[in-house]
Amino acid sequence: MTPLKQQWAAGSTTLGGWLAIPNPVTAEATARVGFDYVCLDTQHGAVEYSDAVPMIQGVLLGGSSPIVRVPWNEPGVIGKMLDAGAHGVIVPMVNTVAEAEAAVASCRYALQGGSRSYGPTTASLRVDGPYVEWAPENVAIIPMIETTTAVANLDDILAVDGIDAIYVGPADLSLTLGLPPGNNDDADEFTEALATIVAGCQKAGVVAGIHANGALTPKRVAQGFGMVTVTTDLLAMRLGLADELKKARSTNASDESGSGDLY
Repeated sequence: MTPLKQQWAAGSTTLGGWLAIPNPVTAEATARVGFDYVCLDTQHGAVEYSDAVPMIQGVLLGGSSPIVRVPWNEPGVIGKMLDAGAHGVIVPMVNTVAEAEAAVASCRYALQGGSRSYGPTTASLRVDGPYVEWAPENVAIIPMIETTTAVANLDDILAVDGIDAIYVGPADLSLTLGLPPGNNDDADEFTEALATIVAGCQKAGVVAGIHANGALTPKRVAQGFGMVTVTTDLLAMRLGLADELKKARSTNASDESGSGDLY
């Protein structure tokens, strides 16, 4: 397992999975698929801190890099998730330089000019050597750019020292553009906003990240995004279940019938 910052430093495009279901078994199963990172969603998902600790363990056991989307830009929550062993945090609704600076400070110790309180209770168990030396090179700081205000302030936000990547939330970005929530690639204002974000990131040497789906991922990579979430556990489960039920109700016999592992 290689932390995201190290993968990006090597020039890798990273593809991830997303967890909304609070379960360490599904966390491990998702990681074992082969995603470069697996993100626990504690903002809109059903994941609480008591769920996050074993889920991070599951992601690590599955061989992937665990990160967490925190509920908000709040230092106590950010520090607690990093202490639990997250290799990075995605911070929602970062719209200004001050908010970006606050997110960075919450992830850094005083030695690096930050305000994070020291006490990596769980995280330090998995690090060879002092955690305080490991963290600056391995903890990814990822503010979300998901409003027209954030896009307008993009260059100044990207100039904040310590930001490793940004993460586009297409739904909220679309809403602030006056569009339905989601990916609106048929709308010029949406595609122009994405192009602006990618160009700004490339200029600043910051990785551009975005929430997508499997079919959309190749397009997002071609657009210049180096961090793309491919699917979520809940969405993949629903699609898979629906597909199996459709097959079960089909009157056409399949050559695949009787094959495969039931469990």
